[in-house]
Amino acid sequence: MITRLLSRTFIKSEVSSFRSFRKNLAKVDYKVISICVIVALSVTCERYFGDYRFLGLMLRDLELLQLSQAYDAVMLTHVDAKLHRLLYWAVNVIFFFFVVPCVFILFVLKEKLTDYGFGFSGALKDYQLVILMLAIMFPVVIYFSGKQGFLSAYPFYKLAEGESLYPNFVIWESFYLLQFVALEFFFRGFILHGTKERFGFYAIFVMMIPYCMAHFDKPMMETLAAIIAGIILGIMSLRSKSIWMGVFMHCCVALTMDLCALYRKGML
Repeated sequence: MITRLLSRTFIKSEVSSFRSFRKNLAKVDYKVISICVIVALSVTCERYFGDYRFLGLMLRDLELLQLSQAYDAVMLTHVDAKLHRLLYWAVNVIFFFFVVPCVFILFVLKEKLTDYGFGFSGALKDYQLVILMLAIMFPVVIYFSGKQGFLSAYPFYKLAEGESLYPNFVIWESFYLLQFVALEFFFRGFILHGTKERFGFYAIFVMMIPYCMAHFDKPMMETLAAIIAGIILGIMSLRSKSIWMGVFMHCCVALTMDLCALYRKGML
């Protein structure tokens, strides 16, 4: 009798738990889950495939010898090998941080890119803040451009002695600026606007974490600055519903850094 009673109680408890599980399952925000998974996959793939040596090693492991040799020739022995390596990295960023999210938004979520900050309407809402930030950043960049650590790092495309800015440097800078569009879209568009309905204002801080981690291979001060920049740019994107002021800021600072470095080296 006691065993039967316990058995019935257990069954009722299990049924109740199952019903509760189904009820909670119906409330799951699959959009946020899928966005988080896409973000994790994109960051992982960009991190590994962004290193040209990883793909070269993969081709050798798969014993695709002819393809591996052709790849090594383009990346290592070609006269423009250093440009190819940089373009390879930039294209990886553009693919995993822009193309992949765009495909997911358009064909899986069936939503518009303008809902993720890609529209120009309202982009100038915080232009005064942008001007202020650039006014602070430009003197800092100009000052540090005279330091040896800065000059050894920038620009990423190292001009050979007597090499003209055109075409290789111009080609590189074009792709370099395009990857900032991908970067802003991924963090201040896809992540921020994709999760704001669930997290509201706190979506800025959700986005800020992977944005900071994306700078782990940079100097510590730049990584710490990325935390502040990520929050400010996130607030701007959330207010204006646009990523373009962030893109503009990134491009202005990046161009200033590269041009200052070239000037200090006597190449301008």
